[in-house]
This record gives sequence, C-alpha cells and structure tokens, in this order.
Amino acid sequence: MSMLEDDLRRLMADETETLHAAPDLVDRVIRSSRKKKTTRVRLTALVTAVAVAGVMAPAYLILGSGSAPVPGTGAGGPVAAAETSQPGVTGQAVPEPPAIDDFPPTPSPTPDLGDLGDGKAFGSVKVGYLPDGLQWSHRSMDFGDSYTTSWNYDGDKTGFYCVQIYVYEGQAVQEVDERVRAYRDEGQGADVTIGDRTGYQIRQWVGEDGMAGTPTIILNMGEARRIEVMFSPVYAKKLNGDTAIGRELKKIAEGLTVDD
Repeated sequence: MSMLEDDLRRLMADETETLHAAPDLVDRVIRSSRKKKTTRVRLTALVTAVAVAGVMAPAYLILGSGSAPVPGTGAGGPVAAAETSQPGVTGQAVPEPPAIDDFPPTPSPTPDLGDLGDGKAFGSVKVGYLPDGLQWSHRSMDFGDSYTTSWNYDGDKTGFYCVQIYVYEGQAVQEVDERVRAYRDEGQGADVTIGDRTGYQIRQWVGEDGMAGTPTIILNMGEARRIEVMFSPVYAKKLNGDTAIGRELKKIAEGLTVDD
C-alpha cells in the first residue's frame, strides 16, 4: 500500500467516524482505480472519494505524502487545500487555489412598514372599519409595489391572522387583474359593486380536499391600485355563514380610502 493511499485512508476515517459514512469508501474507490496505473488516474480516484464525502465533512486534497493541509472554504463546510513542493524545483511551492464559497447568500428579510400604531393607516391606505375585537398584528411586509398588514385578536405578530389587507400599485396591478380574469373565465366568484367602485368577491384557494377557502374581495381603487381584503378560513367560520361573511367584507371595503 502506498503512503499516499495510507494518508488518505487515515484522513477519511477520521472525518467520517461520526458521520455514518461507509468505512470502506476509500478502499472501494482505490480498488476500482488500480486498473489504471498512471498518476493522473490515481489522483482522480482519490479526489473522487473526497468529493463523495465532501457533502458531509471537510474534504482534503492530498497531492503527496509530504503535503500539508491548509484550511480553505468549499461545499459542505471548510475545505483544506494543500501546499507541496514541486519535484525538482527547490524552494518553489504550488500556489494555494483560491477559496470557493459554494454557500448561497442568506436572503435579506422582507422590509416591513414600521410601527403602524393601530394599523389602520399604512402606505397610501386608511382603514375606516374593522370588525370588533381585532387588533393590529404588528406584522407587515413591504415589497415596494405591493404591501400588506393584518389584524388578529391579541396583537401577537406570531399568531394567526383574522383579517388581512393587501395593496397592489403600479406594475403589481397586472398580476391581480390577470388573477381576477382567470376566476371570471372559470366561473368562480362574482363581480360586486362597493359604493362607486367595482370589485370581485370570491373564496380563493379552495382545495380538492374540501378546504373552506379564503373569503376575499378584490377592490378596484383606480387605474394603478387594487386592494385585496381577506378573511382567514378559521375567522370566517365564526361569522356564521356566507351572508355575514359577505356583509363584513363589504363593510371593510366600503371604509377604505387612499391618499394619492
């Protein structure tokens, strides 16, 4: 057995001891590589073994028995590259390969709308009516051309919502209009009139398993603005039927005003 194989087997055993990797992983790869005698094939087989274990443990690229592991960065955690002398070249070392960061960037959290007080004024919208017993949830999201907030019983931002209002402006209006057009073409929901505005009332996202769906009114607030008022299915159950649900949705829609 060459010192090269012995070094790699020892390193792999150390790294996989607590990771439940196959203990004969290196042996299997080395045996399969012995059919080819060139140094290039042997190194390819060794690097292949490292790649198999790399998703679970730090990997080591061994270029010779005199190599010294040098910490780097790579997939699955820290990776060690190697510094080693070139045969026949005195005092000259192979440059360390540049570190490669394969970890995806952490997404930035969605901005919120800040402290909204009672939540009845956010963005360009003011809410004139909400059912009794609801408080601002202290939860909101601001996507720029669309934004939303909600209300529940206790103001707990980690709790479930009862009423949620989404505002769409500018380019975001197109997506909402396409959604309404699809509902209309499929015969789902119905056009409604709210004061001097038009809207569309529907139970969205009703599943094949008989889910109750989300009672919703999508209100036309001008050429470049739509407002979507939604009740959670759980909250809607407390309103005792479709008539009461429709009445409360329309009262919220009627009380909405915007600052242009």
